Amino acid sequence: MSNSTKKVIVIGSGFAGLCAAGTLAKQGIKVLLIEKNEQLGGRARIWKEQGFTFDMGPSWYWMPEVFENYYHQFGKKASDFYDLKRLSPSYRIYFGKNDVVDVPSDYLSLRNLFEEIEPGSGDKLFAFLNDAKYKYETGMNDFVWRPSDSITEFFELSIVKALFKMNLFGSVSKEVRSLFKHPKLRKLLEFPVLFLGATPQNTPGLYSLMNYADLVLGTWYPMGGMNEIVKAMESIAIEQGVEIHLNEEVIEIQSESNNVSKVITNKGSYEVSGVIAAADYAHVDEKLLSKKDANYSPQSWDKRTMSPSSLLFYVGVNKRLKNILHHNLFFDEDFEQHAKEIYTEPQWPSKPLFYVCCPSLLDRSTAPDGHENLFFLIPLAPGLNDSEMEREKYFEMMLLRLENYTGENIRNNIVVKRSYAMNDFVKDYHSYKGNAYGLANTLLQTAFLKPKMKSKKLKNLFYAGQLTVPGPGVPPAIISGQLAAQELIKSLKKSI
Repeated sequence: MSNSTKKVIVIGSGFAGLCAAGTLAKQGIKVLLIEKNEQLGGRARIWKEQGFTFDMGPSWYWMPEVFENYYHQFGKKASDFYDLKRLSPSYRIYFGKNDVVDVPSDYLSLRNLFEEIEPGSGDKLFAFLNDAKYKYETGMNDFVWRPSDSITEFFELSIVKALFKMNLFGSVSKEVRSLFKHPKLRKLLEFPVLFLGATPQNTPGLYSLMNYADLVLGTWYPMGGMNEIVKAMESIAIEQGVEIHLNEEVIEIQSESNNVSKVITNKGSYEVSGVIAAADYAHVDEKLLSKKDANYSPQSWDKRTMSPSSLLFYVGVNKRLKNILHHNLFFDEDFEQHAKEIYTEPQWPSKPLFYVCCPSLLDRSTAPDGHENLFFLIPLAPGLNDSEMEREKYFEMMLLRLENYTGENIRNNIVVKRSYAMNDFVKDYHSYKGNAYGLANTLLQTAFLKPKMKSKKLKNLFYAGQLTVPGPGVPPAIISGQLAAQELIKSLKKSI
């Protein structure tokens, strides 16, 4: 289906952009996918060095059915592209020296763990996860597939009832703390929302659905790394006829008669029938569009609550490690203090929590023989001053604690090391304030209160990705791309 010989341009090749391009092309639309960087994938790019392959961004594979649903539209399944392994244990939490909790992948062991930590909590866990299951299934079936252009989309009686049952107006923290008293259990259940862009106290209770995704649906890993998903989506896009341009950056979007008419890049210009902007929404709004065509003012963007940025380190060591798992969370410091230093009093954290991933324990393709691949991450407030001195200070902090708690001395075994933080997010992705995950999922930034997917000014411009609906994370980005494509397809049909 196409109303002209002009192409639809998708700007940005993260998960949202790739899924938008594939969905559009499947309908017979001529699609050009433009990516400013040298490889596809956005934040899910890879860095190769001295035999190591590092995933540069996402490392958690949750909600596997979202990936399968996308592949299924093209007659494919995940196993056509990569071997998906469920991690068991799912991950490890370090609360201090000789104080470690491995989170089981099966429910019975998980229930026993809760009972061991806090007697009587097993039944409460069942009730909590049953409620989280309702939120997850209702949210995934009835909420996330709505473009949220207007509050009227949610006026169906069943939806209104569900909104109240899903605890939209309560908080994750209140829900968790009403059931569980032990700080370890509270941290375990509150940690998934740390990356949703608000403290557990300010995150709507409906997002406990993340606990169902975590503890019931499980934590998975695609052999070869998260970039295998990018390769899968690229192959689908190419098979559907998508034209891909790398190392090309959009510098202007021009309009005529309430439609995008032309996209200007550093390599040329294109007349278009429509555009999906899967690049940073704020950057598109402020830098690529004329002021009259922007959805929001710079002042409006500045008032938005962003999710965290991150300080990342990609580290290769020339020894094998025994005392860590694939995913490791270091919660040995004050959770609430770190959250405060991200969200309410933005600053470089005094005693940060951090995360370490070691994919080479399972996937030897990510490191040379006898070596390990390590990925360090500290969530940070967006917009901080970023310097090499600060980065090194925090790497030393993480290294000391990792060595102390695991007994693994790696300081003298580091053969590859690269840091990545706010300045890099801005440079590589035009990320607003250097955020890593997108827009915070606060009550006032949920559903129709998020930045609109549909342009208010231009009929054939739609936005996709982590700054619009449904929100931050890989599965929401996959859904966002498909939603934006579906909305543009409807718009193009009307214009024929």
